[in-house]
Amino acid sequence: MGRSNELQGLETLPELLNRSVAVYRDSEALRYFDRATGAWKSLTYAQTGALVEHWRRAFAALGLERGSRVAILMPNGPDHVAADQSALANGLVPVPLHAIDTPGASAYIAEDSQASVLVTNKRQRWEQLRDAGRLLEHLRYVVLTDEENEDVEENGVRIYGRRAWLALGETDRELPAAPRPDDLAGIIYTSGTTGRPKGVMLTHANIVANVKATLECVSPKTGDVFLSFLPLSHTFERTAGYYLALATGCVIAYNRSVLLLAEDLKTVKPDVIISVPRVYERIHARVEERLRKASSLQRRLFEAAVATGWRDFCRKNGLPLESGSGLLDALVRTFVLPRVRETLLAQFGGRLRIAISGGAALGPKIARTFCGLGLPIIQGYGMTETSPIIAGNCLAENQPDTVGRPFCNVEVRLAEGDEIQVRGPSIMKGYWNRNEATRDAFTPDGWLKTGDVGSFTDRGLLKIRGRIKEIIVTSTGEKIAPVDLEFALQEDHLFSQTFVLGENRPFVSALVVVEPVRWAELCDEMQLDPDDPATLTNRAMTRLIVKRVRAAAKDFPSYGIPRAVAILREPFTVEEGLLTPTMKLRRAAIARRYAREIDALYAGHKSA
Repeated sequence: MGRSNELQGLETLPELLNRSVAVYRDSEALRYFDRATGAWKSLTYAQTGALVEHWRRAFAALGLERGSRVAILMPNGPDHVAADQSALANGLVPVPLHAIDTPGASAYIAEDSQASVLVTNKRQRWEQLRDAGRLLEHLRYVVLTDEENEDVEENGVRIYGRRAWLALGETDRELPAAPRPDDLAGIIYTSGTTGRPKGVMLTHANIVANVKATLECVSPKTGDVFLSFLPLSHTFERTAGYYLALATGCVIAYNRSVLLLAEDLKTVKPDVIISVPRVYERIHARVEERLRKASSLQRRLFEAAVATGWRDFCRKNGLPLESGSGLLDALVRTFVLPRVRETLLAQFGGRLRIAISGGAALGPKIARTFCGLGLPIIQGYGMTETSPIIAGNCLAENQPDTVGRPFCNVEVRLAEGDEIQVRGPSIMKGYWNRNEATRDAFTPDGWLKTGDVGSFTDRGLLKIRGRIKEIIVTSTGEKIAPVDLEFALQEDHLFSQTFVLGENRPFVSALVVVEPVRWAELCDEMQLDPDDPATLTNRAMTRLIVKRVRAAAKDFPSYGIPRAVAILREPFTVEEGLLTPTMKLRRAAIARRYAREIDALYAGHKSA
């Protein structure tokens, strides 16, 4: 049974926080690393509530109109919470900016949302955004939390450092009225895999409904420690790793940086993590790297532990069973599996109980390894427009090749072309200043069109088969879901990233980004120079890479197996505009960047 009953009658995000401040007053709420002292520090719920109230009074001193937008460009941490919660409590609308996005993209969102205030940490960030070529004509105030002594006006914009900002809140000024359930609780900009990002308008009622529904699926215990490392501009982290965690009396510990994630996992020892598949993939790759250096006996024992654990997992969750020996399984279960499981859990700090994955599909091999070794990753499905979670697996019923059951308060139907369409209390109000886009997003009878293709299992669990716009249709009329194929290719750990293409082409091809260490080892075996650009197009090398790609894709129909491959060494990155801030491929941008390589794959084919 979930914990949503505890939140009955609460309809806004400030109400969730206020309840927790009252109920969990002296318990730890936020944990962060103080770089000035080089030590981890904490705030209790009472201290968090007091900090938010101080910020509320500072915002009140600005005299902003109700519903004014507050752009937040901050790393995760207490200041981000203070900015967000105080804005919400004053009836303002937070607009989280992607911390790893380009200044131009951040400036676009600040301008499009007509933000009156920008809260960021460093003057350099403000200057980069200011100089990005946008007018920012609605911006009136900038708050710099890492700068102590700023208190100046520049071209009509008042800039406050921490001291001046907090001084605004040192009064008994009357606070604005609390927000209503239908008031906006955020304008969250979509990642924009195609075209300009759109601002998704989510109300307090939308997000609170999603928090309550999530608690019916996954229930953390009071005092559980969440390690927060996904950016708070990511709606998945915002709802499940922030609002839900604080609503249930949990502790949010903030990762120092992604580069220090492995170390912070072991230091913080979280009970719960919310992640995208990439983090699990990196940990799995480290495990595989160690196995490559281990003895053949150790590799066989590891494989036996995974196989036995996976059979146990399948038995518990009603999945088809792989063949195995009962006696051997019993021996492995007793003498091998506990030690291998303990080694894996140590990578996460040793206490991890709930591991949630969303934002993209989890590769089958990753799911099999983690679930088999006693860390059953729970996959969910959603989108920014749905606050964001639509469906999810749970510990009692977990089938990794699905995204679980639709939430109790979300209706799901399959429309023409098996498009997933949804409606319910967590569905967005619409797109900010995009009336036509809002109309296009909904059916005439009020269902949100997700753009995803799905199906249901005979047990009522939802499967995602791809996106309508991303389904590749070759010039021969064959249809291929590229994401599934890309996951399959990445089962070969020589390929760190893959991009499948073939729209209106005679056959499917792929771009593969090679992992540096494995690439160097392969080149050494073939007596080629890994740093010579000519090696990327060497005939013997490309033949071998195509062979490996075809082997990885062997379970796909023949028309879905890539026939040509281009080898790349430079990874797809956010900074280069090839990934969204939530790490999805920007397909059109990649196709443009590598147009020459792609054309070469189809050279000589008339229909190319």
